[in-house]
Amino acid sequence: MTDLSVVALGPGPAELLTLGALEAMRAAPALVLRTGVHPVADYLRKQGIAFTTLDNLHESSEDFDALVQRAVNYLINLAQQGPVVYAVPDPAQDATVQALRAACKEDIAIQPGVPLAAAGLAHAPEQGALVCTATGLAVHDAQHALVITELNSRELAGDVKLKLLAFYDIDTPVIFYPPGQEVVRACVRMPLEDLDRQPAYDHTALAVVLPKPFAQRERYDVQDLIHLMARLRAPDGCPWDREQTHQSLAKYLIEEAYETAAAIREEDWAHVADELGDVLLQVVFHADVGQQYGTLELSDITTAVCKKMIARHPHIFGDTQVDSSGEVLTQWEAIKAKERGEQTLTDRLRGIGNGLPALLRAQKAQERAAKVGFDFPDALEALQKVVEEAHEVREQVEKQGDYAEEVGDLFFSCVNVARLLNIDPDEMVNLSTDKFIRRLEWIEKMLINDKKTWKQLTLSAMDVYWERSKGMI
Repeated sequence: MTDLSVVALGPGPAELLTLGALEAMRAAPALVLRTGVHPVADYLRKQGIAFTTLDNLHESSEDFDALVQRAVNYLINLAQQGPVVYAVPDPAQDATVQALRAACKEDIAIQPGVPLAAAGLAHAPEQGALVCTATGLAVHDAQHALVITELNSRELAGDVKLKLLAFYDIDTPVIFYPPGQEVVRACVRMPLEDLDRQPAYDHTALAVVLPKPFAQRERYDVQDLIHLMARLRAPDGCPWDREQTHQSLAKYLIEEAYETAAAIREEDWAHVADELGDVLLQVVFHADVGQQYGTLELSDITTAVCKKMIARHPHIFGDTQVDSSGEVLTQWEAIKAKERGEQTLTDRLRGIGNGLPALLRAQKAQERAAKVGFDFPDALEALQKVVEEAHEVREQVEKQGDYAEEVGDLFFSCVNVARLLNIDPDEMVNLSTDKFIRRLEWIEKMLINDKKTWKQLTLSAMDVYWERSKGMI
C-alpha cells in the first residue's frame, strides 16, 4: 500500500503558499519537491524543512514522457517504504500528479492551493475562463478567455501561438505575464502575433488570451456557429429563421449537399469550404429547431453518429481483424443489416432510402441484388438489355402507349451498365451535362461571330453547328 499525498506550492511567492500545505510539508516524514527551482524551496530551507527534489530526473530523462514515468515509479517506490508528501506548483495541471492518480489504485490525497493561473484569472474579463498549461494546450473554441501557464521558452510560446491561430485572429488581444516572483504581477498587453517575441520566458510566465467581440472576428468555430444560430432564432432574432421547422428546412439540406458535391467536382476548395459550411449550418439549424420543439438536440445528433461509428468499426474499437478496405465495407454492411433487423433480400432492398437521388437508389438496389447472384454476367450483357429497353420505349411512343414506365426501365438498365463498368452514373451524367453546356456555349459564340441568333436557325442548321462543336469540345 502506498501512503502518498500531494500539496500545492503555488505560483511562486511564499506569501501564496497555504498554511495547510506548509503544515503538511513541515510534518512530512519524507518531502519531495518536483523541482527545487521554485521560490518556496528557498523559503522551506530557511524554515529548516528538509526535502529532496526530482531535478536529477529532469536532467537525465530523454523526454517529457520519460520524465513523468520515472517520477511516478520513484514516488510509488518511496511511498511503499513510508508516508510521502509530494509538492508541485499546481496539482490540477501537473502531469506527474495526473499520472500518479492513474497508476495508484488508491485515491491520492491532494491538498489544493493557489493555482498557477491565479494572476491571469484575476484579469480575465468574465467567468468561465479556460485554463491549461502551454504543453497541454487544447483549444476547442474562441468564445472564452484562455489562461495559458508555464510558457517555459520562446520555442514553446511559438508552438502555442501556431495552435491558437487556428481559432483566434492574429491581432487577438493577449495579456502576458513575464517571469516574476511578485505577489502582484506586472503584465504587458499585446496582440497574439507577439506572444513569442517577448524578452524572457520561464515556468512562471503565463498569458491570457482575450476573445474579440463576436462580429469583429476573422475566424469562427463550431461553437460560434451554435451561438450564431441561437442568436438568429432568439425572440428578438430574425423573423424568417424563427419561423422555420424541420419540414421547411428539409429541401435546403438536399440543395446544399448537391452544391457541395458540385464544388468537390470542380476541386475549388475555397468553394468546398463555403458549401460544407452551408451543410453544417443546416445541421445546427435542425438542432436548434429540435431544441425548441423538443424533438432533438445537437448532442442527440453527435451521440447517434459517434455510437454508430464505434459500433461499425469493431476493428478499431474492438478486437475484430480486417485486412483490406473491401473487408471493412463487407463488415459495415453486415453490421448495418443486423442493426436494422434485415434478414432477407427484400428487407435489404426496402432498407434503401427512398429519399436518395434516383440513379443512386437504382445503383444500390442493383448492388444488393447482385450479392445474392441476381445480376448480369458482364457489362455487355447489360448493354443488350439497354438496347431492348430502348426498342420498347420506341414501340410505346409509336403507339402512344405507357412510354413513361419504359423510359424508367431504360434509365434503370443504363445504371446497370455503368455499375458493371465501375462508373458512377450520377457523376457521368453530370459530366455529360457539363459537356452539353460547353458545346452550346461554343455554338452561341459562333452565332455572335456570324451575326446570327438562335431564332434564325433551322434544326438542320443547328445540327451543323452541333457537329462543329463536337470537333472543338
